[in-house]
Amino acid sequence: MFSIGVVGVGQFGAQFAHLFNLHPGVSSVYAVDDVAERAAAAVDRFSLAGVVPSFEDLLASDVDAVAIFTQRWTHGPLVEQALRAGKHVYSAVPMAIAEDEIGRIIDAVRETGLVYMMGETSYYNPATVYARGQHAAGKFGRVFYSEGDYVHDMDLGFYEAYQYSGGDRWKETASYPPMLYPTHAVGGVLGAIPAHAVSVSCVGVRDDRNDGVFDKDVSMFGNDFSNATALFELSDGGVMRTNEMRRVGYPSHIRESRFRFFGTEASFEQLARVSVWQDKASVDDISEQLETRPSMALDDPSLANVAPELRDAFVSGLAPVHDPGRLPDEFQGAPNGHEGSHHFLVDDFVTAVNKGTLPPVNAWVAARFTLPGIVAHQSALHNGERLPIRDFGDAPGTST
Repeated sequence: MFSIGVVGVGQFGAQFAHLFNLHPGVSSVYAVDDVAERAAAAVDRFSLAGVVPSFEDLLASDVDAVAIFTQRWTHGPLVEQALRAGKHVYSAVPMAIAEDEIGRIIDAVRETGLVYMMGETSYYNPATVYARGQHAAGKFGRVFYSEGDYVHDMDLGFYEAYQYSGGDRWKETASYPPMLYPTHAVGGVLGAIPAHAVSVSCVGVRDDRNDGVFDKDVSMFGNDFSNATALFELSDGGVMRTNEMRRVGYPSHIRESRFRFFGTEASFEQLARVSVWQDKASVDDISEQLETRPSMALDDPSLANVAPELRDAFVSGLAPVHDPGRLPDEFQGAPNGHEGSHHFLVDDFVTAVNKGTLPPVNAWVAARFTLPGIVAHQSALHNGERLPIRDFGDAPGTST
């Protein structure tokens, strides 16, 4: 068993603090947040071990691991700092926002031998779980084309989320470049097929809402792309397309990530409410296999600070395609989220730390889920120029 400090216990991190606290492989959970009231509230609500005043204090403590749920552009440096301080690390997505940050994390993992895991929800998205099984069984034939889209309109909860996390200057951060948050799309594809991106051409769509979001003069990132589309060449000779959309007429509260896989023998496609498996002779509606069940009520008090349009993602639990048999009994009836992924992600990390093994989305896999988007954004800034994508290779002792 080990102890863990959860850094950032707002809308998302608090849910994970609760799950870490329920897991029998964790001895104690501490809360860390710049807003002291949030940390204290999480301790009270979930009976955590206590509050640690700051990230620096946490690293100086004897806590064994940290889970980072801070603003998305801060992850890289914080992860590296925690690893160098001797802590195992669970990090929310993305891994980092620059190639050199990714490289330093991989170096730190290699040199310290500590566990690093990126909590990519799409790895356990029911569509990815289903496609992974079909690919392993050889039912696609050769997958030559795939799509992974993260389709989340700003009007459906994102304004409120950025206001919650960004304070008075939230518009500066709400302009976060879409392709720097690529893992829900890329990870869902590459979590199903054993390949990685080797080059990309990307086109960004400049925003025209004129409300101060995605405004270069306001954005701390100098970004005015609200939507972007990237076409990737994969290492197996196939093609992957990814959309990152923040201005779109689509019910992202129903399904944020959607996937398509086309093989030489069969294919799999998703719409907002429908999923089909099809081959050269027939089309089978498999929607029921991928349909998640709510893990708690949408009006649960723990969701008071979550915009109503985002709550479906925060409560969506297991689907028939999932295998709950590997999960601890303590998770039965516990809150879940993001299409049933939260339970599996927490269990992956706890298992890896306690057994000294590599988690599925380890540093090398996380790099393959993250770096393609970073390079895609650079391509968009250069009018779609095709750019190579560095590969950091397989994790030690593994191969694809």
